[in-house]
Amino acid sequence: MEFIKQYITQSISAAANSLRLSTHQIEIVALLKDAIIKSDDLGNDLIRMKKITELSTLAIKLTEIYNFLNHNTIDFFKISDQFKDHSRNLIKDLNHLLDTTTPLAFKNALEKLHPKEESNEKETKEEINIDLSKRKVDEEIFLKPETEKIKEKIILEDENDNEELFIQNFETNILRPIKPLDVMLKNLSNADFDYEEISSYIKVMSDNGRLSKKIGFEIISDMHETIAKTLTLIKNRKLMPGKEIIEGLRACLIVIVAVVKGKEVDITNYLNRADELQQKISKIK
Repeated sequence: MEFIKQYITQSISAAANSLRLSTHQIEIVALLKDAIIKSDDLGNDLIRMKKITELSTLAIKLTEIYNFLNHNTIDFFKISDQFKDHSRNLIKDLNHLLDTTTPLAFKNALEKLHPKEESNEKETKEEINIDLSKRKVDEEIFLKPETEKIKEKIILEDENDNEELFIQNFETNILRPIKPLDVMLKNLSNADFDYEEISSYIKVMSDNGRLSKKIGFEIISDMHETIAKTLTLIKNRKLMPGKEIIEGLRACLIVIVAVVKGKEVDITNYLNRADELQQKISKIK
């Protein structure tokens, strides 16, 4: 199944490379590939996609590729030519999808694949009226002094205020650590670094990634998460910072800057390098 997912996502990447994409369209491509990679039952998910208006046309072509890989004996002497044909056949429908939807609309369409089941169950009187004598719980555990309540309120309000400030200055906060981190990556390739510096960037990337996801910037969040995980592996000496790894990390930085600044440039190659890095680190325990 991993082979099928990689084949399909790389077909989508190849098709996207033939198009000049805006940053919003790049985000849609990333969301589509992410949905395929994370699918627990790709065959059934593609069937569901065909029933969703926004995804139906492209889903038909993706299903054809899936069935070809799943039900036929692969001739590896011809696989390269078949891959090119599959990728070319996706271009028209992928372009139509990207021209007719937005990242938000696309996310909403993907949510239709696995609608959340609403629970109509209500607690009965028996569940509410618990026999406290049987539980033998000291009620003092649940009673907090007023000073403690105030303290918690202050802490929580500070966190909310900080997050609100982050959102208001989103571009500045995201871009501020990029250049210093890029310098560190260059030093990293020359084995000129210290572990405390790596640790500080892991925290910054993790925090910024979490907050980016919270306000809906999935692709920016993914890039931050990839950087944080890769730096953690390097810090723990589970991954050597070779040229390919450094290029993958820098590709993540370039995607972040391009998307945040809304640069109308083709960054598909950098997204592909970021994808390759994500696949590599996902295999490291």
